[in-house]
Amino acid sequence: MYEDLVALGKSTLLAERIARRERVVNTANKAVGKKSRRGDGTFGELVPTAMAIAEDGLHVARGEIANIEIGAETKILAKAMIKQIDRVIGDLIRQAEQFKRTGGNPICIGIVGINQASSYTSYEGDREYLTDGRREKHPNQEATTAEQRVRAEAQPHFFELQILRFRATNIPPFPFEWVNLTQTEKEYSSLLLRLSREYDKRFST
Repeated sequence: MYEDLVALGKSTLLAERIARRERVVNTANKAVGKKSRRGDGTFGELVPTAMAIAEDGLHVARGEIANIEIGAETKILAKAMIKQIDRVIGDLIRQAEQFKRTGGNPICIGIVGINQASSYTSYEGDREYLTDGRREKHPNQEATTAEQRVRAEAQPHFFELQILRFRATNIPPFPFEWVNLTQTEKEYSSLLLRLSREYDKRFST
């Protein structure tokens, strides 16, 4: 996401700070000296005594951060969504709260992938478990309800929460497709634009 923000080029402030290695992605996904659960991606101000580590092909360096300016949490719902929806929503909410407890005014982003395939196979050792549409619901039977609950219960805790709708059966050769690639790209690029504007608003000083 942070590389995408640079590529979008809508926040000169963000791009300049990244280019000067003043802002980095935290490899441990937390702020130094702040106790918190591990997020899926934290971005903030480099610890003054730490070193920013650049990687070939990437604009955003890695390093330890003193504070969190942007925090992201990602969840994937592939099957048995309703059975695990309470845990997933709880994890999302708790992570957003943890980002905010580090101090400052972090921008919290949630990303939730929801499978809409007509069937799905899971594996446990040599055993396979195929959804049957009855006791084991197919992903597309639960996707709408899962999305509604995530939006109603988790989304209010985030500045933005992106739903990524996809189809994956988990059967060789493991095909994957977006439900609507054009719409997904529009929603994601719009999120990046709003995030860029919000970054300039919150962290201009």
